[in-house]
Amino acid sequence: MAPFFPLGQVVATPGAIAVMEAARIDPAELLERHQSADWGDLEEEDRRENAFAVSRRLRIFSANGKPPDRLWVITDADRSVTTIPRPYEY
Repeated sequence: MAPFFPLGQVVATPGAIAVMEAARIDPAELLERHQSADWGDLEEEDRRENAFAVSRRLRIFSANGKPPDRLWVITDADRSVTTIPRPYEY
């Protein structure tokens, strides 16, 4: 499937890298899910906002996992950067 939007430069915070390494999470898989409109563990309202944001060049957000190992994936509105942080690092 073709991606729904570009990711731009991809970066991850130190905390997110630590979680991904400890839990053996493949960041490429997180990014692929995010870019294919699999928003992970989001409520329905947030899913609708993402669907709206994709075509209107607004910020796109997904969440994966449960605390304390929850990771976010956030693509900036201008699609120049996608960041993988832990919630407290954003």
